[in-house]
Amino acid sequence: MPKIILTANTDWFLYNFRYALIHDLREKGFDVRLVSPPGEFIQHFLDDGFIWYPWKLQRRSVALWREIISLYHITKIYRRERPDIVHHHTIKAVLYGSVAAFLSGIPGVVNSISGRGYVFLGRELKARVIRRLLWPFYRSVLRNISSMVIFENQSDSDFFLDAGFVSKDKQQLIESVGADPGRFSPTLEPNKSSVVVMMAARTLWDKGVGVFVEAARILGDRLDLRMVLVGEPDPGNPTSLKVEMLNEWHRQGVIEWWGWKNDMEHVYAQSNIVALPTMYGEGVPRTLIEAAACGRPVVSTDMPGCRSIVQHEVNGLLIPPNDPIALADALERLALNPALRMKMGVEGRKLILEKFTHYKINRLTMQLYQVLLESL
Repeated sequence: MPKIILTANTDWFLYNFRYALIHDLREKGFDVRLVSPPGEFIQHFLDDGFIWYPWKLQRRSVALWREIISLYHITKIYRRERPDIVHHHTIKAVLYGSVAAFLSGIPGVVNSISGRGYVFLGRELKARVIRRLLWPFYRSVLRNISSMVIFENQSDSDFFLDAGFVSKDKQQLIESVGADPGRFSPTLEPNKSSVVVMMAARTLWDKGVGVFVEAARILGDRLDLRMVLVGEPDPGNPTSLKVEMLNEWHRQGVIEWWGWKNDMEHVYAQSNIVALPTMYGEGVPRTLIEAAACGRPVVSTDMPGCRSIVQHEVNGLLIPPNDPIALADALERLALNPALRMKMGVEGRKLILEKFTHYKINRLTMQLYQVLLESL
């Protein structure tokens, strides 16, 4: 029975993005172990009978001694467990996990790059400094430590290849983590007088929350819309919004803030339109996949990853990044045209069934594992 460890910088990431894969691996006979810092989702792993190991890691720390401790701790876990394959998600897991695998003699290493995010695209001084320090380490790890690298969109793959981070024979394109088409299935639009526009995401400036709120202010003078934000702050991300600001927008009636929701299939059913005006370096946003699977038209920014899901004028609309007027105009157009919403919803569902079910994505991922196992 091959042993595999999946590692990420939060338990939330493993639960939210990789739990279908984790279950599929166990059904296929893998001995699955999980590694992450502790959090509120650990109990789900334990209740389902999975073995989880705590990793001493602080996402925002740049203190050298803390980072050395993090590297030492994950190396200790890998040396004790001796897995056949380790699969890393998120930047610190990729960096420290790859080094730990090399030091532990683990032959099979898979690194997932799910977008470039704050460190690669942030414009603040802190982001630029971290990027300058991080890039040589990143290049050394991905090129010199034997591993396969999974990218979610072609743009990220090309960027890493052109920058010399990874060689062409060591990368594979697997678009997204997929979604369960049974759980996320089409429903009739809610029978309400107001059209509901929903944005589901971590509440980060880079995810376009400010653009969404500004569009809500613009549309408040035009239409009777309910602009709903679903998600919560991410204290580990420097662009996270404060709870006080979200509460204030909610109190003013600019938007409705629903916070974190675990039953997203029921949340999407309460919407007419789903928007994600992200400026973040996305891989392929799962919220767009889930919304399209639910038969909802989607509006997002014309950026890599988003373009993988949103086919302009087919299953949704693409707008320029950081453009609340364009977002407001797109939402108004869909709000006033129920027939167009229905047509786009049907096309979106069709696209997901063709390309983005978690069955297909998990199959491609496990095929990569099998190739690694056969080469050991």
